[in-house]
Amino acid sequence: MESLPPSLRHLNHHLAPPTITHNGNSNPTKDEDKEQEEYDEVPIIDFQRLSHEKSKLDEACKEWGFFRLVNHGIPLTLLDQLQDQAKQLFSLSFETKQASCNGNGTETAASYFWGTPALTTSGTALTSGPQNTHLVEGFSFGLGQISLFQPQLSELESFRMLLAEYGKHLSRIARTLFELLVKSLNLNLLEPSSHLDENTGNVRVYRYPSCSDSNNVGWGINEHTDSSVLSILSQDDQVSGLEVLKDHKWVTVKPIPNTLIINIGDMMQALSDDIYKSVFHRVKINNTKERISICYFVFPNEDVKIESSKYKPFTYNEFRAQVQKDIKETGHKVGLSRFQRNQDI
Repeated sequence: MESLPPSLRHLNHHLAPPTITHNGNSNPTKDEDKEQEEYDEVPIIDFQRLSHEKSKLDEACKEWGFFRLVNHGIPLTLLDQLQDQAKQLFSLSFETKQASCNGNGTETAASYFWGTPALTTSGTALTSGPQNTHLVEGFSFGLGQISLFQPQLSELESFRMLLAEYGKHLSRIARTLFELLVKSLNLNLLEPSSHLDENTGNVRVYRYPSCSDSNNVGWGINEHTDSSVLSILSQDDQVSGLEVLKDHKWVTVKPIPNTLIINIGDMMQALSDDIYKSVFHRVKINNTKERISICYFVFPNEDVKIESSKYKPFTYNEFRAQVQKDIKETGHKVGLSRFQRNQDI
């Protein structure tokens, strides 16, 4: 049986799907490729030397909104196991994956999706149809509810167990980085733990199929910013695809083993009064190899007020509702612009 969802099976036959329009962009073109940098200058931060790299971290968040993290303390064996188990999981038939966690009453703990990365809190896709199709499939896991999820599928159970251990490391890293950024910005947060609420931690596992005509079939995920406070990515150490926007040019983020990619999300940009930037990024599919990436997103408590001189006060719950409304009505996320002071969008 076919492992890819029906909307992605044309990639196996090298047929171009209908033109994909998202956030004002169409299929990637050769002109766009020319704008892409050939080298990778993404800042590198040593987690074990954070006390000596405060200024370097601060500059990376201001200039890039994005950096590599080395010496992060996550065992390489765990990262390899997660990649290997994810590949086994995605190799299952589409029907098996679809039935594995959708419609069983635990969608907030785990859900399977394809064709769009935009999901409701219950794991339901926000968009559908060829005009909004992204060339991706994935699983979404709410780490705060992961213990409630008892899958019958052995491959999914094995992955769930690995995630329980991985989640502890992710919380540790996110909390440490956030505390340091708050100090660097001299923020006076009454409830710092509510502005980065570890109970909101969510892990998305993405599979981007390969296609020999990758320049013409569309994007794995189109350009966007993350709605999170921080995002932590463990990407395939052999296959590139992630691109980040820097100085109006797209930079390919080369895969380097045993490193993590950290990016600033919308909530951190708002808290910093736009001193730190939520970086635009996208994913291009590979010509010959599929790509697996595992990304952790952490958010504020949904009812905590985000206070900023640049934006009207809002809660994450209000922000998420607006993002979902925009995606349903326009096909793409508008984001922080909706909340700018003295500005109507």
